[in-house]
Amino acid sequence: MAREVDPSLTEGIREFLPCPTPDAWVAEALKQEETLLIDHAHCERKAAATAMKLMHDHAEWDELQDKMSRLAREELRHFEQVLAIIRRRGYRYRRIAPSRYAAGLREGVRAGAREKLVDLLVCGAFIEARSCERFERLAPELDEEIGGFYYRLLRSEARHFRDYLHLAEQFNQAPVDDRVVAFAELEAQLITRPDSQFRFHSGPPRPVQDCRPALP
Repeated sequence: MAREVDPSLTEGIREFLPCPTPDAWVAEALKQEETLLIDHAHCERKAAATAMKLMHDHAEWDELQDKMSRLAREELRHFEQVLAIIRRRGYRYRRIAPSRYAAGLREGVRAGAREKLVDLLVCGAFIEARSCERFERLAPELDEEIGGFYYRLLRSEARHFRDYLHLAEQFNQAPVDDRVVAFAELEAQLITRPDSQFRFHSGPPRPVQDCRPALP
């Protein structure tokens, strides 16, 4: 079993997120180690790609370049580390369908250029915060290799959601509390609504329907 997580590492994250991960999701994650790791690797790779796209689209913004280049390097390094665990365990890294989570959050992104960037940055904050919250939930439950790895990820990635929020407020030149509230409601629905497939950011598993014939 991995060591207990220091609560100070997630200070601010639990307050930022609208709800905790359901216990049913944690129980399902412990049953689906292979899918958990493969989808986690995809999440790390996509997080790096998102940071690099922001850098490409906003080359004139120095602070964004600095924060996103560091974030992209860290996410790619974490991708490599998850990939190494996958291979050591005899699993095959492969493409799998993504969860509804990131796409669901982006349904709330506004269309205007300025509004879109603010909303994408707020979405990034939620994705990073939820990832850390799940590392915290899983680290004490998994074996030493994966649990210890998730504990270390929590230590290194807890800063990411604050970076996204800071950039959103800087670009908006004002607090973004209203957008946080709007996305918090959407995020809570995505995290608590039963999901038909298990993924790193999925909701709790959908209950299996009882297909037995009704008694006469």
